[in-house]
Amino acid sequence: MTPNVGQVNLNAPDGAAKDFTFDGAYFMDSTGEQIYNDIVFPLVENVIEGYNGTVFAYGQTGSGKTFSMQGIETIPAQRGVIPRAFDHIFTATATTENVKFLVHCSYLEIYNEEVRDLLGADNKQKLEIKEQPDRGVYVAGLSMHVCHDVPACKELMTRGFNNRHVGATLMNKDSSRSHSIFTVYVEGMTETGSIRMGKLNLVDLAGSERQSKTGATGDRLKEATKINLSLSALGNVISALVDGKSKHIPYRDSKLTRLLQDSLGGNTKTIMIACVSPSSDNYDETLSTLRYANRAKNIKNKPTINEDPKDALLREYQEEIARLKSMVQPGAVGVGAPAQDAFSIEEERKKLREEFEEAMNDLRGEYEREQTSKAELQKDLESLRADYERANANLDNLNPEEAAKKIQQLQDQFIGGEEAGNTQLKQKRMKQLKEAETKTQKLAAALNVHKDDPLLQVYSTTQEKLDAVTSQLEKEVKKSKGYEREIEDLHGEFELDRLDYLDTIRKQDQQLKLLMQIMDKIQPIIKKDTNYSNVDRIKKEAVWNEDESRWILPEMSMSRTILPLANNGYMQEPARQENTLLRSNFDDKLRERLAKSDSENLANSYFKPVKQINVINKYKSDQKLSTSKSLFPSKTPTFDGLVNGVVYTDALYERAQSAKRPPRLASLNPK
Repeated sequence: MTPNVGQVNLNAPDGAAKDFTFDGAYFMDSTGEQIYNDIVFPLVENVIEGYNGTVFAYGQTGSGKTFSMQGIETIPAQRGVIPRAFDHIFTATATTENVKFLVHCSYLEIYNEEVRDLLGADNKQKLEIKEQPDRGVYVAGLSMHVCHDVPACKELMTRGFNNRHVGATLMNKDSSRSHSIFTVYVEGMTETGSIRMGKLNLVDLAGSERQSKTGATGDRLKEATKINLSLSALGNVISALVDGKSKHIPYRDSKLTRLLQDSLGGNTKTIMIACVSPSSDNYDETLSTLRYANRAKNIKNKPTINEDPKDALLREYQEEIARLKSMVQPGAVGVGAPAQDAFSIEEERKKLREEFEEAMNDLRGEYEREQTSKAELQKDLESLRADYERANANLDNLNPEEAAKKIQQLQDQFIGGEEAGNTQLKQKRMKQLKEAETKTQKLAAALNVHKDDPLLQVYSTTQEKLDAVTSQLEKEVKKSKGYEREIEDLHGEFELDRLDYLDTIRKQDQQLKLLMQIMDKIQPIIKKDTNYSNVDRIKKEAVWNEDESRWILPEMSMSRTILPLANNGYMQEPARQENTLLRSNFDDKLRERLAKSDSENLANSYFKPVKQINVINKYKSDQKLSTSKSLFPSKTPTFDGLVNGVVYTDALYERAQSAKRPPRLASLNPK
């Protein structure tokens, strides 16, 4: 590392050296304070002014990404980027005059390509990524938390950090198994009413891994596969942005690139902290990380100040305060003007109703586009209706006293100007900003980026010119050989990645075959009256959801086939009588068995071996039982007559008796 010129010199195993130049280079003796003051401080100042900013740490597992972002709280010089950003933001808001600020935060993780809220009531719940023209890409249902000071932010960071997924590998006992994004929103409103909103994304990426080094298996291997795929997608996006010729930027290839879309190629100032290992054993990974960062350095974003954004929370607070003030001020709506008050409430109800209907229509349209189940749609509609009814009820219960109390609660959320008279604090802030700017200027001067071409200089002698040209030629030859080695290294790196991907594909193929074999075993036993008995039809009806990266399957349905009656739905009278007779006989026997079940041990008798003599005895008892019920009187040559209102003949009696005696019992020929 050569900090004064921002260069990294990497010694290859064959002795060749590779040089990379960045905006800053810091070795192990550097501190978190030095890195923040040199690189991150100007970015956070821009966020206070209304720009979007992103800081994310990238590198192989165990290289110090989380340490760089979080640091060690007990050692002041080694506190990380995130806690220092908190101090910076609240110092800046406190020393800024004539501006009121609203600061709120969110914290999420991307685990196995699933977005989860680390500060939500249920941090296991999967959230969806949405996109709207006026809001851009956002996470639906992500909780926002208003912060008034540094301790509040630290408490949120600690709570969310403890909810992150970590796991032990051979390279790191506390390896991050997910990407995390802590976002701080800073909204400021001047005395003239104009609003600016800056957003600071603090991203801690999970480390890239090679299975051969980490020894990952099972869940760790599955996590590593998802991590590597998302980082690979991030690399593809960076390459496409740098290339400039790509018409399509693959932001949708992963949840990570989707959420960082604005940071990578949009309205955001972005800093990448590339963490590398000093160990020679990690040469390949270090070289890959440096190349990755070198490509990212060439991305050109065009950030602008976010003025009067539509989704500013501060604007909603101001509108609510203005509405409530109209109810408590003398002579205004709500005090001494009941007619106007009633009119105002009716207007508020009308507005609330319009907002509810608009939200309901948007929700229906969204579910129709994504083909989500009707049950989920109904659940969300009920939740929306409950919110509407709650807000409507609040209008009835709102009185001037409660309105004044609510105004105070909303105004307490604002910060800014508390240290406006603290000259020492202001000077310290300006000094840090100037030092960061001076450092950048010194770096540019050290690199001498504007040096003249030696071929254009005037020389006093021919020999002097020859020496200058020879020196320049040697430099160009050296540079050419360096490019040749670079090509060879790229081929080698590609081969390593190819082998790693092939190994991942083999393992995923094994898992896929296992699931297919299980499905082949289960599919034949699925009931035929359900739509899932026809797998080919399910495959045709399934729809791929690009936003959620999953298949939307049709809902399970059951269909029952009702057979029509014989003879066009009509049954002849003798057959109807016979059917009634047999059904009555069966019902009587069933009732008899149910009555006896209370006194019998069914579990023991069910598993007894069936013997021929037991079956014969059971049949005899059934015969006696049926004769005692007088359903069938003793057979005589003249059986014709009326029994229980039904006409029986000898032929009908014989048919009923033969139907009553199964063929298997008849073959036993009891004596």
